[in-house]
Parts: sequence; C-alpha cells; structure tokens
Amino acid sequence: MEGEFVKGNSVDGSIQGGASGKKSPLLDRGQWANKLEFLLAVAGTLVGLGNLWRFPYLCYKNGGGAFLIPYVLFLLACGIPMFLLETAMGQYTSQGCITCWRHFCPLFEGIGFATQVVIAYAAVSYIVIQAWAFFYLFSSFSAELPWASCRNSWNTESCVEFDKKNMSSNWTAAANATTPATEFWDLQSLQNESTKKSRLGQKLLFCWG
Repeated sequence: MEGEFVKGNSVDGSIQGGASGKKSPLLDRGQWANKLEFLLAVAGTLVGLGNLWRFPYLCYKNGGGAFLIPYVLFLLACGIPMFLLETAMGQYTSQGCITCWRHFCPLFEGIGFATQVVIAYAAVSYIVIQAWAFFYLFSSFSAELPWASCRNSWNTESCVEFDKKNMSSNWTAAANATTPATEFWDLQSLQNESTKKSRLGQKLLFCWG
C-alpha cells in the first residue's frame, strides 16, 4: 500500500517534498461529527428523483411484482456489496472517489474517473428534468393554466376539452383528438422555436446555478 493512514488523514508516499525526499501530508479533510450525521448524509444521497419517479415506472413497465424478483437478487448480489465497498473505502481513506483507488491499486484509478463520467451524464439528465419542472411551474403563473384549455395560440382543431364535455349527451370525438395537456407538451414545450429554446435555456442555467 502506497500511503499511510493516520487519524483519517492519508500521507501519499508518491509525493516528495522537494529535494529532501520527505513525505508531504495531504490537507486535512472534514470529519463527521457523529454517526447520525453520516447516516443522514448517506440517506440524502441514496434517496432521489430516481427512487420516487423512475423506479415505479420501471417496475410497472417490466412486469410489476415479477420485476421485484430479479431486482432483489441483484440488489443483494451487487447493489449492497458495492454500496458497502464504496462507503468503506471513503471512510477508510478519507479521499474522493478518484484518489481513494490510488491507495489500493493505482491501476484501479480509472474506475474513479469512469464513475465521474457516469455521474456527469446522470447530472445532465436530471438537470433537464428539473428544467422542465421549472418550465411548468413558471407557466402556471397565469389566470388559467395553459394546459387546461384549448384556447391557446398553439392548440389545433383536434384539441378537445374532455373534462368539459357533457358525457350524457351524444357526441363523437375525432379519431385524432388530443387533450390540452398533450398539445401543451408536444406543441409548446417540445416545439423547436428559438424563443422557447431560450426560455428552456434560462431554466437550465437556473438549475445548474
């Protein structure tokens, strides 16, 4: 092992202190005040948008309750062991996800860089979802919700307000009938006009900030 670990602070043997050849200690890193603080920080990292929104969708899409069988198997075989490995390495080395591998095997440092790439891709996707949420939030600041009626500039003749139709009367909806909410999403949120791109870009900058 390259480094020595003293009270949670590592001394990297590969760093030389000038011509003297002495080991240069790394800067002190903050420590958890107590176990509860650590557990709350871990829980805040684990529970996110994917748990509340993505998982129920995937469970329903892939068979409902039957999906839980392979999910639990992979959770016990891969998920929990990898989670314990990650937290144990972080607590033992007091280093980040890249430099912690250097103390066990320098060749594995590429795993740390790979995890950062995965995190970057995940962050971009979640930021886009948050930007859409803010787009809907700011669009709702009006006397009438724009996705509640067909009286908007982007609505087509196929738009039908089903909730305002008298279901007891005889009427027939067109084969290509759409709802105001669908047209708001397709024609207002996803359309390619430069003005809407700039609006969504503002939401993206707000989320990144």
